[in-house]
Amino acid sequence: MDNEFVQFSQQRTFKRPRSGFTVIELLVVLAIISLLAAMLLPAIAKSKATAKRIGCINNLRQLELCNHLYTNDNNDYLVPNNSVYIIGNASQNIKGASWLLDLDARTELNPSNIVNGLLYQYNSSLDIYHCPADTSRLEDTAGNVLPELRWRSYNMSQSINGYPEFDANMSFYIPAWKKSTAIRHPVPSELFVLIDEDADCVVDAEFGNPPKGSPYFPQNVWWDLPASRHQQGANLSFADGHVEFWKWNTPKIFYDWIQPVGPGELPDYARIQNAMKQLSDN
Repeated sequence: MDNEFVQFSQQRTFKRPRSGFTVIELLVVLAIISLLAAMLLPAIAKSKATAKRIGCINNLRQLELCNHLYTNDNNDYLVPNNSVYIIGNASQNIKGASWLLDLDARTELNPSNIVNGLLYQYNSSLDIYHCPADTSRLEDTAGNVLPELRWRSYNMSQSINGYPEFDANMSFYIPAWKKSTAIRHPVPSELFVLIDEDADCVVDAEFGNPPKGSPYFPQNVWWDLPASRHQQGANLSFADGHVEFWKWNTPKIFYDWIQPVGPGELPDYARIQNAMKQLSDN
C-alpha cells in the first residue's frame, strides 16, 4: 500500500499558485482607474478654482479694510483715485495722488507704484493686490511677454473719489463721491469699490464706465471690462466693507478699447452701472 502511494505521488503533478495578473485583468484595472480619474479630475479642478476665488475674496477684504482705515485717518475723505491712462494720448495721462499709481499694470516691472500708493501703508503685503486666478504675465515696452506674473489684478471704481479729485471740472461729466458719509445712491452696500478687472484691458488703477444717460459719452460701451476668470464671474468689494462674487451672463472678452456691449451682455453692463454713482445721484 505504501509503495502504491509513493508511485501515485511521483506520478501526480501539482500546479504552482500563479502570480501576477493576466493582460485582461490589467486592462480592467486600467479602465477602472481611468474612469475614476475622469470622475475625480473635474471635481479637483472645481475645488482649485473655488480656492482661488476664496483667495481673491480675502484679498479684496484686506484692501477694503485698508480703504476704510484711510477714510478714518483723513476726516471721512475717500482715498483719491487719480491714476488714469488716456488711450491714444499718453501725454495727457493722469497721475496724481492715488490709492495706486500704476498707469499700465502690464509693463510695471517692479511694485513701486503699489508701494507708493496711499493704501500700502495700511497693509504692506503685495500679494493682496494680485488675484490667485490671474495668470497674466508682465510685458516689456516692446510687448514681449515675460515669465513673471503681474503685480496687480484689481481696479477701483471711478465713483470712489475718482478723476474729479484731480480735475474738479470733470465732476460735471463723471460723478464721484468724495466723502464716505456723503454716499447716498447707490447706498454703501450697493456701491462697489474694487473689482476684478479683465487682464487684457487692465492698465491704469481706475475702473471707469460712462454714466447712464450721459449726453457727453456714447452709451452701452465698456470703458473697462470686468474679469470673468472665476468660473465666468468676478469678485467686487463694496463701500460698506463686504465682498461679493458676481456671475456674468456671458464671458467677458476684451478685443478693443471702448468696445460695444455685446449680445447678451446688457444685464451685466447694467448691473455694473447700477453699482456706480450716476449723474442724477445725490
